[in-house]
Amino acid sequence: MKPILFIAKRELGGYLTGPIGWICLVVFTLIAALFFNVTLVQIANQGMQLGMEEGLTEGVVQGFFGNLTVIGLLLVPAVTMGLVAQDRRERSIELLLTSPVSSLQITLGKFFGALAFVLVMISTTFYVPAMMYWMGEPDSGVMLASYASFTLLMAVFVAIGLFASSTTDNQLVALAMSFSLSLILWIIGWFGSALGEGSLGTILAHISMLTHFDTMSGGVVHLNDAVYFSSMILFFLFATTQRVEALRWR
Repeated sequence: MKPILFIAKRELGGYLTGPIGWICLVVFTLIAALFFNVTLVQIANQGMQLGMEEGLTEGVVQGFFGNLTVIGLLLVPAVTMGLVAQDRRERSIELLLTSPVSSLQITLGKFFGALAFVLVMISTTFYVPAMMYWMGEPDSGVMLASYASFTLLMAVFVAIGLFASSTTDNQLVALAMSFSLSLILWIIGWFGSALGEGSLGTILAHISMLTHFDTMSGGVVHLNDAVYFSSMILFFLFATTQRVEALRWR
């Protein structure tokens, strides 16, 4: 456990002291605030009563978190691109590989370090529920489900980014690969919808992250949605562990 915490602390410290971390944090905070204010203006222009529970929940909360997913899709690959790729490029990965630390511990340490920074990013949006409760009475269940689903989605993005970073020593390649994989898993459900209600369409819809995110963020939490996100995280962590292990024998 100590090696995992040490690596995670090292990665988190790197984000908080390096330019990439601060750029991503500032960009996320500013764009999130912009989306929130734009959503409020749109609701006001439509004449919706912000004091009503339905207006706050459907008009503001769900719309806001829907927009946040786009920010996460764009920024998380930048956050994770150097997790392993930078160590490989600087040859510092060799110190980890020759130390008494397992490949799984390396993977988990880097994952939790990046996830901790992502949680810091998410925490900058806590003014949203505060303002929602100040303006009216939003659905608390939907609010909590939106934060939970968004956090799980970001964790999947981190796991995908970590895997992409472990496959190359070029951070830009890792960024492009991470974004492409995340985007494919995000929009693949659209192809399922185009195919109709056949077996292939159903399978593609189930694979899509958007399908499960929309269900959870709407306040309807099913076990299969939690299992889906957990499975995606575990799959990419397993793939990363195998990739790190392969580096030991190169």
